Amino acid sequence: MRAVVLTGHGGLDKLVSTDELATPTPQAGEVLVRVGACGLNNTEVNTRTGWYDSVVESSVSEELGVHGRDDGAASSWNQASVHFPRIQGAAVVGRIAAVGHGADRARIGERVLVDPSVRDEDLPPRAQLVEYLGSERDGGFAEYVAVPSINAHVVDSPLSDAELATFPCSYDTAEEMLERAGLSKGETIAITGAAGGVGTALIQLALARGAHVIAIAGAAKESRLRELGAHDFVPRDSGVLREEVEELVGERGVDVVADVVGGAMFDTVLKMLRRGGRYTTAGAIGGPTTKIDLRDLIYKDLEMYGITNPTALTFTRLVEIVQTGLVTPLLEEAFPLSELRTAQERLLKRTHVGKYVIVP
Repeated sequence: MRAVVLTGHGGLDKLVSTDELATPTPQAGEVLVRVGACGLNNTEVNTRTGWYDSVVESSVSEELGVHGRDDGAASSWNQASVHFPRIQGAAVVGRIAAVGHGADRARIGERVLVDPSVRDEDLPPRAQLVEYLGSERDGGFAEYVAVPSINAHVVDSPLSDAELATFPCSYDTAEEMLERAGLSKGETIAITGAAGGVGTALIQLALARGAHVIAIAGAAKESRLRELGAHDFVPRDSGVLREEVEELVGERGVDVVADVVGGAMFDTVLKMLRRGGRYTTAGAIGGPTTKIDLRDLIYKDLEMYGITNPTALTFTRLVEIVQTGLVTPLLEEAFPLSELRTAQERLLKRTHVGKYVIVP
């Protein structure tokens, strides 16, 4: 089959196209999915560059994403090294082409949205994730991928495969962030990195919960985020971010901050929160290390939630949300498999709103 293989940690040159790989054989309890489309996510760049390693303190800049690192950084999100060669790609949509022993043959032909998180249900609820598609096991930047049958969710939707591929990874992460923070109708949420895949998902899912949304992103993204439904917009580089948010909500502060930026912005967004507010994060595109004034955490009685990957229940809920049409796919552009390097270069420029997708 055709695929793009990651041959090691490093720059874009580590992504190698091939048409000579054997089609995977589904093992017991697995299904083989013919990939219709696979969305791009920051996790692929993070894994390729070794950004998850604890020695890394910088953000995933365009320079780092294109050329990689030279310090031997090699860990994955779970602190174990990724084994090569590896096919990346977490956000898979396609049809079941074959099944392994014990899987229902009647599933052949089903159109499915794939949950990228492979879990061990014998572990504690927040520690069940043991493999991630495209990291610890092969993913969807290929014509076929084998996944546990339980991870392949039937989806009934008029959307194209490319449109559906914008949802996994980003939208289930966003829904888990909001669920964990308990965002409810009438509350105000500030969303950093609001123009990216998770950010735009947060906007739509927060609106579906009846929340008031303040989007924080680059100034050039304002019109598109307002079109998406954001009630208010604050440019991230205003220099007076906290003050501009306070002008909108008053000194009382916002109820929830959903943050995928981190870095230098972290201390500021904590100060935006009201007493008893909640902070939820699933990314650090602005850098993984930061400072915190513990007086904000202690004397404002804040709650903080770190999200690695969503629960199985959250992904099931996402499929239902997609099928009801409550969220709109923000497909920026689809690229053929052979242009994966180009697609990742575009992703790293951070000039888009929404998602890029690969179509085999």
